[in-house]
Amino acid sequence: MKSLHTATSLDLIPGVVIVIQTFGDRINFHPHIHVLITEGGTAPDGAFHRLCRFHDEVIQEIFTHEVFSLLLREKLIGLPLVEKILRWRHTGFNVHSKVRATSMREAERVGKYMIRPLLSLKRLFFDETAGKVRYQYSRHASQEESMDYLEFIARVTSHIPDKGQVMIRYCGLYSNAHRGKIRKGGVDSSNPLIIEEEDHSVPSKGWAGMIRKVYEVNPLLCPQCGAGMKLIAFIEDHVVIDRIINHLKLTFDFLLYFGRERLNRSIERGFKFIFHMDLICFFAALEVL
Repeated sequence: MKSLHTATSLDLIPGVVIVIQTFGDRINFHPHIHVLITEGGTAPDGAFHRLCRFHDEVIQEIFTHEVFSLLLREKLIGLPLVEKILRWRHTGFNVHSKVRATSMREAERVGKYMIRPLLSLKRLFFDETAGKVRYQYSRHASQEESMDYLEFIARVTSHIPDKGQVMIRYCGLYSNAHRGKIRKGGVDSSNPLIIEEEDHSVPSKGWAGMIRKVYEVNPLLCPQCGAGMKLIAFIEDHVVIDRIINHLKLTFDFLLYFGRERLNRSIERGFKFIFHMDLICFFAALEVL
């Protein structure tokens, strides 16, 4: 819903089916989710706004933020570890929305893939002499893995959900609450007004993310207290910048702020750092949250 709001600036309600999966092709632990979602959503006036495409970069950024926010609220992870993961080249978060269903038959095919079982019995073999289980994890016969039968049992049983855990969730237009509300109100939603939304270009990464990736420092964290900050203005007038510098008596020592180890590591990567106080104050108009 946040990604739809980012694309249209409207509070749209999409139809969403979410399937939680914990396994990979080799019956290994690989937690991920499959989402079957409508190409747009319904506005409060009942009109359906259809999107031309989804922006994977925006969805991935929102998804990453929501996961880390949840873990931080539950105190299952610390802020230093979150910042460290976000500095990695591959954070482990990835969104792929290129698979599209243009008919009911294709939607059914995608749905069957989303709820596919853990393994295929046709690809499972047992070597009684060696006591090994062989599993062909791909269509090619050469791609198979052999393991001890106890390891095989451990892998399979590790994916059994806890009692009461819901693995398939229906949200938005597909939720029972929404459908009950529509039936109770006597609203005919079979032929809604469809509005085609224009495709708005979205930058691949914001300035804060680029600074965090290159310079390994979060520009939206206060260096004094560590609290989060938000941007309220850009100051480009050099006269105003000089007045701020002189008033605050700002000085900048790279080694004091970043440390010798980070400087050496950055030089090894080929980065050339040229700092000027105007650049520092360009982002100085920040408000502590």
